[in-house]
Amino acid sequence: MGIQISISDSVLQAIRLPEQRIEQELRQELAIALYTQDLLSFGKARELAVMDKYEFGQLLGARGVLRHYTPEELDDDLTYARS
Repeated sequence: MGIQISISDSVLQAIRLPEQRIEQELRQELAIALYTQDLLSFGKARELAVMDKYEFGQLLGARGVLRHYTPEELDDDLTYARS
């Protein structure tokens, strides 16, 4: 199941970004907002933002968003680091 969000031309024109960056920036903003509200996990939020773990973690840090770090995520990270 996918979803498309329709944004009016007037709103798109009001966004002060080059046209080629708008979709990526909106994805990132939505991912951050949903993660901050605990509506998406870190993994799904970074998937929405189309970023790897490191990039999304850096983005959250730059925005001052604290990670919701569960014991399971720590285990995953330790397993990844050991491989």
